[in-house]
Amino acid sequence: MRIAMIGSGYVGLVSGACFADFGHHVVCVDKDARKIEALNQGEMPIYEPGLSELVGNNVRQGRLSFTTGLAGAVAQADAVFIAVGTPSRRGDGHADLSYVYDAAREIARATDGFTVIITKSTVPVGTGDEVERVMRQSRTDADFAVVSNPEFLREGAAIRDFKHPDRIVIGTTDERAKAVMAEIYRPLYLNRAPIMYTERRTAELIKYAANAFLATKITFINEMADLAEKVGANVQEVARGIGLDNRIGSKFLHAGPGFGGSCFPKDTLALIKTGQDYEAPLRIVETVAAVNDQRKRAMARKVLAACGGSLRDKTVAVLGLTFKPNTDDMRDSPSIPLITALQDMGATVRAYDPEGMEAAREVLSNVTYTEGAYDCAKDADVIVIVTEWEQFRALDLDAIKAAMKTPVMVDLRNVYPPEEVERYGFSYTGIGRAPAPAGRPQG
Repeated sequence: MRIAMIGSGYVGLVSGACFADFGHHVVCVDKDARKIEALNQGEMPIYEPGLSELVGNNVRQGRLSFTTGLAGAVAQADAVFIAVGTPSRRGDGHADLSYVYDAAREIARATDGFTVIITKSTVPVGTGDEVERVMRQSRTDADFAVVSNPEFLREGAAIRDFKHPDRIVIGTTDERAKAVMAEIYRPLYLNRAPIMYTERRTAELIKYAANAFLATKITFINEMADLAEKVGANVQEVARGIGLDNRIGSKFLHAGPGFGGSCFPKDTLALIKTGQDYEAPLRIVETVAAVNDQRKRAMARKVLAACGGSLRDKTVAVLGLTFKPNTDDMRDSPSIPLITALQDMGATVRAYDPEGMEAAREVLSNVTYTEGAYDCAKDADVIVIVTEWEQFRALDLDAIKAAMKTPVMVDLRNVYPPEEVERYGFSYTGIGRAPAPAGRPQG
């Protein structure tokens, strides 16, 4: 199959490279000439484990290429994926679909023969209908079918997720489109990946519902962590205890500083707005978004308490800036409101992240970026673990303590057992596992 991938960002680049690895011929298109030039030179615009090698191999094999020329790529394609950004629109929180519709207009003018147009971008319910209308308005004689095919990729594990998916959702009732989509995903039949055909609007809603549900699980266990701290329970054991129930499952039950990234904050907000537009308010999702925003700001108060109630003229060492490990994505990362709040409290901030410091410089100011965890800890009054990179899971605590001014650790990801850190002479604060308060009721 010949595939044109419109948009060479996170979703477009990973999807395009994986489709090429299946044996399809893929052309990734992007308006950003510098990005395309860099890709043609083998430079990746994002950090994703294994992506550089995957792209390089398929370019060498002649199955993957990059261009700014949409018309030529679309004219030769059997299928065209729209994988452009849908950021939250300023002012009202709705998904900004202008890039999707601009792409649809250009695609309509360039198609040659029957072409399947697949929306890979995360879009609100009804977007596929509007894409079809825009395309028919742009070119009345075009022969095409519009399909919804949402992505379910986790940053840091995107290639594995693409090649070993839990499910593939395809929203269309057009039989010709179904045949094309079946051929595109045929290599995954060997993995017995379930392909679910639905109506287009249902497929669009599945994506938002999935992200909102996972965000709800994260927020739920974060609130349980707050309660655990008050009553003297251990939230990690609570999470394990409920996660062993097959009806609940253990994934996304890790207490922390709140969710961030390119999907959950944006998609929960867009789903809330959709519910409001259709007079079907989503009260649970509204609460999830509000609680998550409040939690990110509350993390600075946890650091403040660990330092005796004052951060004036103190140095805070922050380990981890990206919203999760194995990515360089800083979008809506909990580290941003945390560091801003620490600075407002009078602290000086030093920070280290294995991949995210270049992106962090774009959104954080007055931060000293260091070359490693031990350099970051130098002369610090407190060290704060924000992102659970593997490099931070087995630190030499003797060396960290020797570098710091005072041995205080705030572990916002519960990377370390409290007793282990305290054995090295640290004052330790974690999430959801404070000691039992004196005089608690027994029973």
